Amino acid sequence: MVDENILKQYGAVRKQLTKGETLFQEGDAPIFYYQILEGEIKLNNYNTSGKEMIQGIYSKGEGFGAPALLGNFSVCSNAEATKSTQLICLEKSLFIRMLKDHPALSMQFLQYLSKRLQYKTMIAKEINCHEAEQRILNLFKYLKKEAGQETEFQISLTRQTIANIIGLRVETVIRAIKNLKEKEFITVKNRKLYI
Repeated sequence: MVDENILKQYGAVRKQLTKGETLFQEGDAPIFYYQILEGEIKLNNYNTSGKEMIQGIYSKGEGFGAPALLGNFSVCSNAEATKSTQLICLEKSLFIRMLKDHPALSMQFLQYLSKRLQYKTMIAKEINCHEAEQRILNLFKYLKKEAGQETEFQISLTRQTIANIIGLRVETVIRAIKNLKEKEFITVKNRKLYI
């Protein structure tokens, strides 16, 4: 998202996380804007039964943490490294100064936050309005569109991750994927999903 050199000019520092390490937890005060240099971060929540709901999965070049910084509210999810991850972190007041100094970056963040809001709205609609097969198919179509892929697109999410994103049990996801394959909406090659 933001050029690493610009982040460094404003005092950003690097941080290394190991797989499974937690960066912050739901309810924490927002301290930094984070951008991934290498690796992957999962933002999630757990209900009282321990069921996970994945809010987003971020990888190289993607940033997170801006909504809580800009809105001045506690973070709404946990952040966990799903693999060894290197971040660049910019403290809140420096992040806000950077946005004031660079109006084009502010517009870029507005566009990015709008896309995230669109994604959240789509997921909420899927969870509340559609059956399992339609939820999964719509998620896959969204991921393909976001990747800018017009030909066959590989879905790199596990069945468990799919379940955690759209609020289903993994067994339901497995059955729905089997039905989608039989209806020829998706293909499965070497246990990998394609749309």
